[in-house]
Amino acid sequence: MSTYLISFPGPAMRVDPEDLPQVSADADAATREARDAGVLVFAGGIDNAVGPVMVAADGTVTEGTYPQTREFDGGFTVVDVESREEALRWAARFARACRCPQEVREIR
Repeated sequence: MSTYLISFPGPAMRVDPEDLPQVSADADAATREARDAGVLVFAGGIDNAVGPVMVAADGTVTEGTYPQTREFDGGFTVVDVESREEALRWAARFARACRCPQEVREIR
């Protein structure tokens, strides 16, 4: 089994406000399918109302994220599957549900 992160940045999801309830229901259904299939490790979305902080090795906390990266503010799912191809099939399922492309990365 291999573990994959399936994710998208918040701005990638361009959905009309009246469609949000259906998108949410579809995303919940896709997550339930992954759980029922026994491949779901974790799924969630970043709370845009709470800004990120950086914590240094000495415990110093500063507002913001790495300067060279843009903030990650979308949603993500972690799946544990037999193959990359299976991860890509799940990514396609989440892309349909969320109405936006999904990035797939293997976790080591």
